[in-house]
Amino acid sequence: MDLVFVLLLLTSVCSSGLAGLDSQVENAMDFTSICLSDFVEVASGFGLSVFNRCIIYMFISEDALYALKSSLNASTSQLTNWNKNLVDPCTWSNVECDQNNNVIRVSLEFMGFTGSLTPRIASLKSLETLSLQGNNITGDIPKEFGNLTSLVRLDLENNKLTGEIPYSLGNLRKLQFLTLSQNNLSGTIPESLASLPSLINVMLDSNDLSGKIPERLFSIPTYNFTGNNLNCGVSYHHLCSSDNAVQGSSHKTKVGLIVGIVAGLGVLFFLGCLLFFWYKGCKREIFVDVPGEVDRRITFGQIKRFSWKELQIATDNFSEKNILGQGGFGKVYKGILADGTKVAVKRLTDYKSAAGDAAFQREVELISVAVHRNLLRLIGFCTTTTERLLVYPFMQNLSVAYRLRDLLTFKYSAVTSNVKKLQREKRLDVIVDCNLKKNYIIGEVEMIVQIALLCTQASPEDRPAMSEVVRMLEGEGLAERWEEWQHVEVATRQDYERLQRRMNWGEDSMNNQDAIELSGGR
Repeated sequence: MDLVFVLLLLTSVCSSGLAGLDSQVENAMDFTSICLSDFVEVASGFGLSVFNRCIIYMFISEDALYALKSSLNASTSQLTNWNKNLVDPCTWSNVECDQNNNVIRVSLEFMGFTGSLTPRIASLKSLETLSLQGNNITGDIPKEFGNLTSLVRLDLENNKLTGEIPYSLGNLRKLQFLTLSQNNLSGTIPESLASLPSLINVMLDSNDLSGKIPERLFSIPTYNFTGNNLNCGVSYHHLCSSDNAVQGSSHKTKVGLIVGIVAGLGVLFFLGCLLFFWYKGCKREIFVDVPGEVDRRITFGQIKRFSWKELQIATDNFSEKNILGQGGFGKVYKGILADGTKVAVKRLTDYKSAAGDAAFQREVELISVAVHRNLLRLIGFCTTTTERLLVYPFMQNLSVAYRLRDLLTFKYSAVTSNVKKLQREKRLDVIVDCNLKKNYIIGEVEMIVQIALLCTQASPEDRPAMSEVVRMLEGEGLAERWEEWQHVEVATRQDYERLQRRMNWGEDSMNNQDAIELSGGR
């Protein structure tokens, strides 16, 4: 069996990775900050399947985003579906992924967060947009943000951030929009920002910055350095903001007034519409043609056509608290029908596109006739001029991803048992890829396997922290931790063998008793 494949199976529980024989960990602030692209490239080089690489992406992205939720002090009513039981973060709200399930956008604007920024978000190597505008986030901007090499837009405007602008942001070669306005940032503007080739918009106004502005930043199409103590303005050669930035800033009040008026008119219009529909007494539905439909009911499996009102009541008006997940074409809500049946209602969001409406019709046509114990059957559907909905049975055990986690846990147990046996028998060479042809150091193999076994202990509390794993890969602290683990493992194995002997003795003693002649009746 491939050594790297075994190691990934053993350590992905704690989002660990392969450091390699020459160690690919550099300045490890946390194990999740290891270059993910290098990590997966190593895995691919050793023949790891696409499936297992996707699993690695999912667990690392999940870990980074869940760490962000924790560091922002999200309340119980915020980001409710950022749940570790929903392994795929692409189903989480305010998160967008590309077609390869890489997280490319995280948008958490104006949500009232009061915590700080976590450096662990830097493991999202495909992230293109990070927007946290209009919160009350405090603390520094982590220097590890410089590892987000795919980042195009970084918006941290209107928070309470302090400290200096990290010099490492000069590593973001694809960055086009940098917005750090209205914070409490201090120090100088890093010279490294002037070397960003793609930067077209930089907003650093309303902070406590001082010193010299890098010359090249004045040639960027849109910039604003006002409200600081910088070398710009009337007394200097350069103005503190570009013309378009000044125009945008001076008209903020007017824009706000216009938005307020439009919003007010919109509310009045909405109330008028509600009164109109109330007067009409019911919501008129217009249905699309679905192949196989006869007398308003699809003949394939007699799939039921639900009314909009029926599903609206079942999902509590499509309440956010009832969201189960989010797929490529919309959100899925938990609902309870009038007869008490629990259902999952899939509400399509882009049905107006050719792909969205085609997906709806395809799902109704194909799933309605598919019958298999491993396929989720379709209960019914609903179509109106503005909605496309599909109704499925409610899965009590969360999602397919949840069951996948259980399956992987079972596989880990089987693999770890075999590896423990090989480790005790000093036969770890049998799991090394034969293509290496003895071109490896057995001591390093033992070190990697020892760390892997420590990371797959039954209790998560007993597993080493990621920072500790990094130190052990560098040769620090492994011996002590391994000796402690061996004592526990030996004691556990002895207790198990002792219990097994007792059980065997009990069975023997009962099976081998001689027959006893009972006395006759008295």
